[in-house]
Amino acid sequence: MSDISRPRAVRFKADFGIGDTIGAIVIWIVLSIVTLGLALFVFPYYLNKDVLNKTRVLDAGGREIGRLNCRFNLASSIGHVIIWIILILVTLGLASFFYLYRVLRVVINETEIEYFDR
Repeated sequence: MSDISRPRAVRFKADFGIGDTIGAIVIWIVLSIVTLGLALFVFPYYLNKDVLNKTRVLDAGGREIGRLNCRFNLASSIGHVIIWIILILVTLGLASFFYLYRVLRVVINETEIEYFDR
């Protein structure tokens, strides 16, 4: 199917349930304890990635026509994380407010819509 004839995406529907939430919280609490809190710097990336990867793309009739696929990985963004860790420490935490928005920008820029073949 060519890009021109693809149905238009009208809305998104996230299927990130309570079970997914509890599982993610448990994993991140354990990682935070083991890494003495350092895992909390990468937590926002994976929180957003998990939600995006459980999001479906719906057409005007509510039919599922695709899904979001976030290809973010820490290896490709380690420089981004390190710079923001330094900024957060230097500004005594004030940069963390900006960090959360920048994280969302990075994750969204690594996300694409995968349309289903019909």
